[in-house]
Amino acid sequence: MQPFDFQPRTRFVFAPDALDRLGALAAELDARRVLVVTDPGIVAAGHVARAVESLRRQGLAVSVFDQVVENPTTETVDRCLVHAWSFAPDLLVGLGGGSSMDCAKGVNFLYTQGGRMQDYWGVGKARRPMLPMIAVPTTAGTGSEAQSFALISDAETHVKMACGDPKAACRVAVLDPKLTVTQPRQVTALTGMDAISHALETAVTTRRNAVSETFSRRAWQLLVSHFPRVLRDPEDLTARAAMQLGACLAGLAIENSMLGAAHALANPLTQHFGIVHGQAVGVMLPVVVHYNAQEPSVAAVYQQLLDSLPEHSVQTAQGEGPGQRLAALLQGLLQEAELAGRLQTLGVPQDALPRLARDAAEQWTGRFNPRPVNAEVLESLYRQAW
Repeated sequence: MQPFDFQPRTRFVFAPDALDRLGALAAELDARRVLVVTDPGIVAAGHVARAVESLRRQGLAVSVFDQVVENPTTETVDRCLVHAWSFAPDLLVGLGGGSSMDCAKGVNFLYTQGGRMQDYWGVGKARRPMLPMIAVPTTAGTGSEAQSFALISDAETHVKMACGDPKAACRVAVLDPKLTVTQPRQVTALTGMDAISHALETAVTTRRNAVSETFSRRAWQLLVSHFPRVLRDPEDLTARAAMQLGACLAGLAIENSMLGAAHALANPLTQHFGIVHGQAVGVMLPVVVHYNAQEPSVAAVYQQLLDSLPEHSVQTAQGEGPGQRLAALLQGLLQEAELAGRLQTLGVPQDALPRLARDAAEQWTGRFNPRPVNAEVLESLYRQAW
Protein backbone atom coordinates (compact mmCIF):
# COMPACT_ATOMS: atom_id res chain seq x y z
CA MET A 1 0.00 0.00 0.00
CA GLN A 2 1.28 3.47 -0.89
CA PRO A 3 2.28 5.49 2.20
CA PHE A 4 0.61 8.86 2.74
CA ASP A 5 0.64 11.84 5.09
CA PHE A 6 -2.88 13.27 5.12
CA GLN A 7 -3.41 16.50 7.06
CA PRO A 8 -6.72 18.28 6.37
CA ARG A 9 -6.19 22.03 6.65
CA THR A 10 -9.47 23.41 5.28
CA ARG A 11 -12.95 23.59 6.75
CA PHE A 12 -15.64 22.92 4.11
CA VAL A 13 -19.07 24.53 4.39
CA PHE A 14 -21.45 23.09 1.77
CA ALA A 15 -25.05 24.30 1.41
CA PRO A 16 -27.31 26.40 -0.83
CA ASP A 17 -26.97 30.07 0.20
CA ALA A 18 -23.81 29.29 2.19
CA LEU A 19 -22.44 32.59 0.85
CA ASP A 20 -24.63 34.40 3.38
CA ARG A 21 -22.49 32.86 6.15
CA LEU A 22 -19.29 34.42 4.81
CA GLY A 23 -19.27 37.29 7.32
CA ALA A 24 -19.81 35.01 10.30
CA LEU A 25 -17.07 32.66 9.10
CA ALA A 26 -14.67 35.58 8.65
CA ALA A 27 -15.49 36.85 12.15
CA GLU A 28 -14.69 33.40 13.56
CA LEU A 29 -11.19 33.87 12.15
CA ASP A 30 -10.90 37.18 14.06
CA ALA A 31 -10.86 39.18 10.83
CA ARG A 32 -11.29 42.94 10.86
CA ARG A 33 -10.16 43.98 7.38
CA VAL A 34 -11.10 41.72 4.45
CA LEU A 35 -9.80 41.94 0.89
CA VAL A 36 -12.09 40.24 -1.64
CA VAL A 37 -10.27 39.10 -4.79
CA THR A 38 -12.57 38.50 -7.75
CA ASP A 39 -13.27 39.30 -11.41
CA PRO A 40 -15.69 41.60 -13.29
CA GLY A 41 -18.02 38.75 -14.25
CA ILE A 42 -18.58 37.80 -10.63
CA VAL A 43 -19.34 41.44 -9.84
CA ALA A 44 -21.89 41.56 -12.69
CA ALA A 45 -23.53 38.36 -11.43
CA GLY A 46 -24.21 40.05 -8.08
CA HIS A 47 -22.16 37.61 -6.00
CA VAL A 48 -19.65 40.24 -4.84
CA ALA A 49 -22.38 42.53 -3.53
CA ARG A 50 -23.84 39.66 -1.46
CA ALA A 51 -20.39 38.76 -0.12
CA VAL A 52 -19.60 42.34 0.85
CA GLU A 53 -22.99 42.73 2.52
CA SER A 54 -22.45 39.57 4.56
CA LEU A 55 -19.01 40.75 5.67
CA ARG A 56 -20.18 44.26 6.58
CA ARG A 57 -23.07 42.88 8.65
CA GLN A 58 -20.33 41.62 10.97
CA GLY A 59 -18.81 45.08 11.19
CA LEU A 60 -15.83 44.20 9.02
CA ALA A 61 -14.00 46.67 6.77
CA VAL A 62 -14.06 45.40 3.18
CA SER A 63 -12.16 46.25 0.01
CA VAL A 64 -12.60 44.61 -3.40
CA PHE A 65 -10.04 43.92 -6.11
CA ASP A 66 -12.12 42.90 -9.14
CA GLN A 67 -9.58 42.86 -11.97
CA VAL A 68 -8.57 39.19 -11.99
CA VAL A 69 -8.22 37.76 -15.51
CA GLU A 70 -8.43 34.18 -16.74
CA ASN A 71 -5.16 32.33 -16.16
CA PRO A 72 -3.77 35.07 -13.87
CA THR A 73 -0.23 36.19 -14.54
CA THR A 74 2.44 37.66 -12.33
CA GLU A 75 1.25 41.10 -13.52
CA THR A 76 -2.26 40.37 -12.23
CA VAL A 77 -0.87 39.33 -8.85
CA ASP A 78 1.35 42.43 -8.72
CA ARG A 79 -1.63 44.72 -9.37
CA CYS A 80 -3.62 43.03 -6.64
CA LEU A 81 -0.61 43.26 -4.31
CA VAL A 82 -0.53 47.06 -4.68
CA HIS A 83 -4.21 47.08 -3.71
CA ALA A 84 -3.43 44.90 -0.68
CA TRP A 85 -0.60 47.17 0.46
CA SER A 86 -2.92 50.19 0.43
CA PHE A 87 -5.70 48.41 2.35
CA ALA A 88 -3.69 46.23 4.79
CA PRO A 89 -6.04 43.24 5.09
CA ASP A 90 -5.89 40.60 7.79
CA LEU A 91 -7.98 38.09 5.79
CA LEU A 92 -8.33 37.29 2.09
CA VAL A 93 -11.42 36.03 0.26
CA GLY A 94 -10.99 34.44 -3.18
CA LEU A 95 -14.42 34.70 -4.79
CA GLY A 96 -14.86 33.25 -8.28
CA GLY A 97 -13.30 30.52 -10.38
CA GLY A 98 -9.85 29.05 -10.01
CA SER A 99 -8.28 32.25 -11.35
CA SER A 100 -9.62 34.39 -8.48
CA MET A 101 -8.63 31.83 -5.86
CA ASP A 102 -5.16 31.41 -7.38
CA CYS A 103 -4.64 35.18 -7.54
CA ALA A 104 -5.64 35.53 -3.88
CA LYS A 105 -3.17 32.79 -2.92
CA GLY A 106 -0.48 34.46 -5.01
CA VAL A 107 -1.03 37.78 -3.28
CA ASN A 108 -0.86 35.98 0.05
CA PHE A 109 2.63 34.72 -0.79
CA LEU A 110 3.96 38.14 -1.77
CA TYR A 111 2.13 40.18 0.90
CA THR A 112 3.39 38.01 3.74
CA GLN A 113 6.75 36.77 2.38
CA GLY A 114 7.96 39.49 -0.01
CA GLY A 115 9.82 38.90 -3.26
CA ARG A 116 8.38 37.83 -6.62
CA MET A 117 5.98 35.08 -7.54
CA GLN A 118 8.82 33.24 -9.27
CA ASP A 119 10.52 32.86 -5.87
CA TYR A 120 7.77 30.47 -4.75
CA TRP A 121 7.66 28.22 -7.82
CA GLY A 122 7.82 24.77 -6.28
CA VAL A 123 6.79 23.50 -2.87
CA GLY A 124 7.36 24.73 0.68
CA LYS A 125 9.21 27.98 0.03
CA ALA A 126 7.20 30.23 2.38
CA ARG A 127 9.14 30.96 5.57
CA ARG A 128 6.67 33.10 7.53
CA PRO A 129 2.98 32.72 8.46
CA MET A 130 0.44 33.70 5.80
CA LEU A 131 -2.91 35.45 6.10
CA PRO A 132 -5.97 33.27 6.63
CA MET A 133 -7.99 32.86 3.44
CA ILE A 134 -11.57 31.89 2.64
CA ALA A 135 -12.29 30.46 -0.82
CA VAL A 136 -15.72 30.82 -2.41
CA PRO A 137 -15.78 28.96 -5.76
CA THR A 138 -18.41 30.03 -8.28
CA THR A 139 -17.49 27.32 -10.81
CA ALA A 140 -17.22 23.53 -10.55
CA GLY A 141 -13.79 23.02 -12.03
CA THR A 142 -10.36 23.59 -10.54
CA GLY A 143 -10.94 22.49 -6.94
CA SER A 144 -8.49 25.25 -5.98
CA GLU A 145 -10.38 25.75 -2.72
CA ALA A 146 -9.06 22.35 -1.59
CA GLN A 147 -5.44 22.87 -2.62
CA SER A 148 -2.39 24.65 -1.22
CA PHE A 149 -1.10 25.60 -4.69
CA ALA A 150 -1.43 28.84 -6.65
CA LEU A 151 -1.15 28.44 -10.43
CA ILE A 152 0.28 31.68 -11.79
CA SER A 153 1.68 32.28 -15.30
CA ASP A 154 4.91 34.20 -15.76
CA ALA A 155 3.88 37.34 -17.64
CA GLU A 156 7.03 37.28 -19.80
CA THR A 157 7.56 33.58 -20.56
CA HIS A 158 3.87 32.52 -20.21
CA VAL A 159 5.05 29.45 -18.29
CA LYS A 160 2.48 28.34 -15.72
CA MET A 161 4.09 28.12 -12.28
CA ALA A 162 2.71 25.92 -9.51
CA CYS A 163 3.55 27.65 -6.23
CA GLY A 164 2.62 25.48 -3.26
CA ASP A 165 2.98 25.60 0.48
CA PRO A 166 0.88 24.17 3.33
CA LYS A 167 0.61 27.71 4.71
CA ALA A 168 -1.28 28.74 1.54
CA ALA A 169 -4.14 26.30 2.16
CA CYS A 170 -7.48 27.98 2.71
CA ARG A 171 -8.83 28.05 6.24
CA VAL A 172 -12.41 27.77 4.97
CA ALA A 173 -14.03 26.84 1.66
CA VAL A 174 -17.61 27.99 1.16
CA LEU A 175 -19.38 25.71 -1.33
CA ASP A 176 -22.66 27.32 -2.41
CA PRO A 177 -24.05 25.48 -5.47
CA LYS A 178 -26.43 28.36 -6.23
CA LEU A 179 -23.42 30.48 -7.21
CA THR A 180 -22.63 28.11 -10.09
CA VAL A 181 -26.05 28.48 -11.73
CA THR A 182 -25.02 31.83 -13.26
CA GLN A 183 -22.17 30.27 -15.27
CA PRO A 184 -22.53 30.53 -19.06
CA ARG A 185 -22.92 27.13 -20.71
CA GLN A 186 -19.40 27.21 -22.16
CA VAL A 187 -17.90 27.89 -18.73
CA THR A 188 -19.91 24.99 -17.33
CA ALA A 189 -18.55 22.78 -20.12
CA LEU A 190 -14.92 23.85 -19.76
CA THR A 191 -14.76 23.71 -15.98
CA GLY A 192 -16.67 20.42 -15.93
CA MET A 193 -14.16 18.75 -18.24
CA ASP A 194 -11.33 20.12 -16.12
CA ALA A 195 -12.84 18.62 -12.97
CA ILE A 196 -13.40 15.27 -14.71
CA SER A 197 -9.76 15.24 -15.82
CA HIS A 198 -8.69 15.83 -12.21
CA ALA A 199 -10.74 12.91 -10.93
CA LEU A 200 -9.45 10.62 -13.67
CA GLU A 201 -5.76 11.53 -13.56
CA THR A 202 -5.49 11.49 -9.77
CA ALA A 203 -6.98 7.98 -9.76
CA VAL A 204 -3.92 6.51 -11.51
CA THR A 205 -0.87 8.66 -10.68
CA THR A 206 2.22 7.06 -9.20
CA ARG A 207 1.51 8.95 -5.96
CA ARG A 208 -2.05 7.72 -5.57
CA ASN A 209 -2.85 6.28 -2.15
CA ALA A 210 -5.80 5.09 -0.10
CA VAL A 211 -6.89 8.63 0.78
CA SER A 212 -6.56 10.13 -2.70
CA GLU A 213 -8.28 7.14 -4.32
CA THR A 214 -11.31 7.67 -2.10
CA PHE A 215 -11.60 11.28 -3.23
CA SER A 216 -10.86 10.46 -6.88
CA ARG A 217 -13.48 7.76 -7.23
CA ARG A 218 -16.29 9.62 -5.49
CA ALA A 219 -15.47 12.74 -7.51
CA TRP A 220 -15.52 10.69 -10.72
CA GLN A 221 -18.96 9.24 -9.93
CA LEU A 222 -20.46 12.64 -9.09
CA LEU A 223 -18.94 14.47 -12.04
CA VAL A 224 -19.56 12.02 -14.88
CA SER A 225 -23.09 11.22 -13.70
CA HIS A 226 -24.15 14.87 -13.46
CA PHE A 227 -22.11 16.64 -16.16
CA PRO A 228 -24.64 15.93 -18.94
CA ARG A 229 -27.45 17.06 -16.63
CA VAL A 230 -26.00 20.51 -16.00
CA LEU A 231 -25.33 20.92 -19.73
CA ARG A 232 -28.95 20.09 -20.57
CA ASP A 233 -30.59 21.88 -17.65
CA PRO A 234 -28.45 24.68 -16.16
CA GLU A 235 -31.09 25.32 -13.46
CA ASP A 236 -30.85 21.77 -12.05
CA LEU A 237 -29.56 22.65 -8.57
CA THR A 238 -29.11 19.01 -7.55
CA ALA A 239 -26.80 18.44 -10.52
CA ARG A 240 -25.01 21.74 -9.86
CA ALA A 241 -24.40 20.72 -6.26
CA ALA A 242 -23.05 17.33 -7.33
CA MET A 243 -20.67 18.99 -9.80
CA GLN A 244 -19.41 21.48 -7.23
CA LEU A 245 -18.87 18.80 -4.61
CA GLY A 246 -17.22 16.53 -7.19
CA ALA A 247 -14.84 19.28 -8.27
CA CYS A 248 -13.91 19.94 -4.64
CA LEU A 249 -13.26 16.25 -3.94
CA ALA A 250 -11.13 16.06 -7.09
CA GLY A 251 -9.16 19.03 -5.75
CA LEU A 252 -8.58 17.12 -2.52
CA ALA A 253 -7.36 14.20 -4.63
CA ILE A 254 -4.87 16.47 -6.42
CA GLU A 255 -3.57 17.71 -3.08
CA ASN A 256 -2.83 14.11 -2.11
CA SER A 257 -1.75 12.48 -5.39
CA MET A 258 -0.94 15.12 -8.05
CA LEU A 259 -1.83 14.91 -11.77
CA GLY A 260 -0.45 13.25 -14.91
CA ALA A 261 0.43 13.52 -18.59
CA ALA A 262 -2.84 15.06 -19.78
CA HIS A 263 -2.08 18.18 -17.77
CA ALA A 264 1.55 18.18 -18.90
CA LEU A 265 0.28 18.17 -22.50
CA ALA A 266 -2.42 20.76 -21.86
CA ASN A 267 -0.28 23.53 -20.39
CA PRO A 268 1.84 24.20 -23.54
CA LEU A 269 -1.37 24.39 -25.61
CA THR A 270 -2.56 27.20 -23.35
CA GLN A 271 0.87 28.83 -23.25
CA HIS A 272 1.48 28.92 -27.01
CA PHE A 273 -2.01 28.98 -28.54
CA GLY A 274 -4.24 30.43 -25.83
CA ILE A 275 -6.44 27.33 -25.71
CA VAL A 276 -8.55 27.44 -22.56
CA HIS A 277 -7.33 24.91 -20.02
CA GLY A 278 -10.53 22.85 -19.83
CA GLN A 279 -10.52 22.46 -23.60
CA ALA A 280 -6.79 21.72 -23.72
CA VAL A 281 -6.88 18.99 -21.10
CA GLY A 282 -10.14 17.63 -22.51
CA VAL A 283 -8.73 17.12 -26.00
CA MET A 284 -5.65 15.34 -24.66
CA LEU A 285 -7.31 13.15 -22.05
CA PRO A 286 -8.64 10.36 -24.34
CA VAL A 287 -5.25 9.66 -25.95
CA VAL A 288 -3.52 9.69 -22.56
CA VAL A 289 -6.08 7.22 -21.23
CA HIS A 290 -5.45 4.93 -24.18
CA TYR A 291 -1.68 5.18 -23.60
CA ASN A 292 -1.89 4.57 -19.84
CA ALA A 293 -4.23 1.60 -20.26
CA GLN A 294 -1.35 -0.40 -21.71
CA GLU A 295 -0.25 -0.80 -18.10
CA PRO A 296 -2.40 -3.63 -16.62
CA SER A 297 -2.70 -2.08 -13.16
CA VAL A 298 -3.97 1.16 -14.69
CA ALA A 299 -6.39 -0.69 -16.97
CA ALA A 300 -7.80 -2.35 -13.85
CA VAL A 301 -8.44 1.04 -12.23
CA TYR A 302 -10.10 2.30 -15.42
CA GLN A 303 -12.37 -0.74 -15.41
CA GLN A 304 -13.33 -0.05 -11.80
CA LEU A 305 -14.16 3.57 -12.66
CA LEU A 306 -16.36 2.45 -15.55
CA ASP A 307 -18.09 -0.11 -13.35
CA SER A 308 -18.81 2.54 -10.71
CA LEU A 309 -21.05 4.54 -13.09
CA PRO A 310 -24.77 4.03 -13.66
CA GLU A 311 -25.72 2.30 -16.90
CA HIS A 312 -26.98 5.45 -18.62
CA SER A 313 -23.60 7.15 -18.10
CA VAL A 314 -21.62 4.50 -19.99
CA GLN A 315 -23.78 4.17 -23.11
CA THR A 316 -21.07 5.82 -25.24
CA ALA A 317 -18.28 3.70 -23.71
CA GLN A 318 -17.82 1.32 -26.63
CA GLY A 319 -14.57 -0.44 -27.51
CA GLU A 320 -12.25 -3.29 -26.70
CA GLY A 321 -10.82 -3.10 -23.21
CA PRO A 322 -11.21 -0.43 -20.51
CA GLY A 323 -8.81 2.01 -22.17
CA GLN A 324 -10.76 2.21 -25.42
CA ARG A 325 -14.09 2.23 -23.59
CA LEU A 326 -13.04 5.02 -21.27
CA ALA A 327 -11.55 7.07 -24.14
CA ALA A 328 -14.86 6.67 -26.04
CA LEU A 329 -16.78 7.85 -22.97
CA LEU A 330 -14.60 10.96 -22.76
CA GLN A 331 -15.04 11.69 -26.46
CA GLY A 332 -18.80 11.44 -25.94
CA LEU A 333 -18.64 13.95 -23.10
CA LEU A 334 -16.60 16.34 -25.25
CA GLN A 335 -19.22 16.13 -28.00
CA GLU A 336 -22.08 16.72 -25.58
CA ALA A 337 -20.23 19.72 -24.17
CA GLU A 338 -19.63 21.01 -27.73
CA LEU A 339 -15.88 21.03 -27.16
CA ALA A 340 -13.32 20.15 -29.81
CA GLY A 341 -11.99 16.61 -29.89
CA ARG A 342 -8.99 17.27 -32.17
CA LEU A 343 -6.04 19.67 -32.06
CA GLN A 344 -6.45 20.39 -35.76
CA THR A 345 -9.92 21.79 -35.06
CA LEU A 346 -8.37 24.11 -32.47
CA GLY A 347 -5.98 25.60 -35.03
CA VAL A 348 -2.80 23.94 -33.77
CA PRO A 349 -0.42 23.51 -36.75
CA GLN A 350 1.13 20.09 -37.12
CA ASP A 351 4.65 21.49 -37.35
CA ALA A 352 4.27 22.94 -33.83
CA LEU A 353 3.92 19.51 -32.22
CA PRO A 354 7.66 18.83 -31.64
CA ARG A 355 8.08 22.15 -29.84
CA LEU A 356 4.95 21.52 -27.79
CA ALA A 357 6.26 18.08 -26.86
CA ARG A 358 9.57 19.50 -25.66
CA ASP A 359 7.72 21.97 -23.45
CA ALA A 360 5.34 19.28 -22.19
CA ALA A 361 8.32 17.15 -21.17
CA GLU A 362 9.37 19.94 -18.80
CA GLN A 363 6.00 20.03 -17.02
CA TRP A 364 6.01 18.86 -13.43
CA THR A 365 2.84 16.77 -13.59
CA GLY A 366 4.24 14.43 -16.23
CA ARG A 367 6.54 12.94 -13.60
CA PHE A 368 3.55 11.38 -11.82
CA ASN A 369 2.01 9.72 -14.87
CA PRO A 370 1.58 5.96 -14.32
CA ARG A 371 3.48 5.17 -17.53
CA PRO A 372 6.73 7.04 -18.09
CA VAL A 373 6.65 9.83 -20.67
CA ASN A 374 9.37 11.78 -22.47
CA ALA A 375 9.39 14.25 -25.35
CA GLU A 376 9.14 11.46 -27.92
CA VAL A 377 6.14 9.84 -26.25
CA LEU A 378 4.44 13.19 -25.70
CA GLU A 379 4.88 14.14 -29.36
CA SER A 380 3.27 10.85 -30.32
CA LEU A 381 0.30 11.65 -28.05
CA TYR A 382 -0.03 15.10 -29.61
CA ARG A 383 -0.05 13.52 -33.07
CA GLN A 384 -2.77 11.06 -32.03
CA ALA A 385 -4.86 13.98 -30.78
CA TRP A 386 -4.15 16.10 -33.87
